[in-house]
Amino acid sequence: MAAADLAAARAAARDHARITQSGEETVLDAQILAALGLCEAFCGCQMLSRTAAQILPARGDWQRLAARPVAAILNVEGIPAEGAGFALPVDAYAIDIDEDGTGLLRVIAPGAAGRVRVQYRAGLAPDWAALPAPIAQGIVRLAVHLFSSREMPGTPSAALPPAAVAALWRPWRRMGLA
Repeated sequence: MAAADLAAARAAARDHARITQSGEETVLDAQILAALGLCEAFCGCQMLSRTAAQILPARGDWQRLAARPVAAILNVEGIPAEGAGFALPVDAYAIDIDEDGTGLLRVIAPGAAGRVRVQYRAGLAPDWAALPAPIAQGIVRLAVHLFSSREMPGTPSAALPPAAVAALWRPWRRMGLA
């Protein structure tokens, strides 16, 4: 999470919880990052846009990129069994981004590459201010919940968000079929 986005989320959480004292920023930041991670796991997509890199086998079938929604595929590099990586020519692979934001890659002519490294940019919003309001509100509410209950004995883990938070995030949840 970029520093400006973390600062904006911290300010929203401080306002929501009416936190006026200072000195707890590190703890609150950790809770915000945990809430963002849980949001991304719950919804099945990256919330804030960032660059990702993934190594895939150099195969001729379409392979899905892990992070979604993909905004752009930036670079495809061949990785040989030995030696330095090399830029694959544009006609050596095909890329596609589905309407749901799934990035796809197919290696047509791998040359000496047994694997490929794909760099891409994925995320629902470019920054905190552009996040849909229910997503941001859910992250803030969960972060404040984690912050305020951190010292309570027997506090359950945040494996699942509270129902009120889940209700805010549910319209953005992407479920995969097994």
